Amino acid sequence: MVATTNPNKVREIRQLLAGAGVDIVTLGGWPQLEAPEETGQTFEENARAKALYYAAATGELTVAEDSGLAIDGLGGAPGVESARFGGVDLPYPDKFALIDAALRTAGNRESAARFVCALALVRDGRVLFETRGTVEGRISPEPRGTGGFGYDPIFFYPPYGQTLAEAGDAKAAVSHRGEAFRKLAAFLESYE
Repeated sequence: MVATTNPNKVREIRQLLAGAGVDIVTLGGWPQLEAPEETGQTFEENARAKALYYAAATGELTVAEDSGLAIDGLGGAPGVESARFGGVDLPYPDKFALIDAALRTAGNRESAARFVCALALVRDGRVLFETRGTVEGRISPEPRGTGGFGYDPIFFYPPYGQTLAEAGDAKAAVSHRGEAFRKLAAFLESYE
């Protein structure tokens, strides 16, 4: 069970786990479940807590991830607060504007940054596998591209010379989520 309701993440994860020999179900099968509060100080703590919670609630082999954008010029913010940065309901273009204003104030508009994805796989109250994926880049001075989702339009990936929102299908080859879920796929292929 992939513990997310984000359709963009589900689509990416399905593609990344396509060859792992597992049937994927999502939280859509348990609409009554409320999301646990994310109180961890790290991506790993949040991923583990969500995986333990959803595995206990569903009885399924469960993977949960926590991911976000860490910007050096903002002391690692928004970090684990990426989805809630500026408010849960604040549209991403407005989040981009907040980041740009903060980086202007800090005098570092094109700060180094990274996307981080931590995941945990849980069954029967036991953490079976944990990993982390990262991708290094910098903040683009303006949003570019219409692909991807979340912070992709402001994350410039130097080897591609473009933002991840401009990278199209090439994003999965280098993304933080791609790295973490490829590691999970390798684990699942040998898991009994």
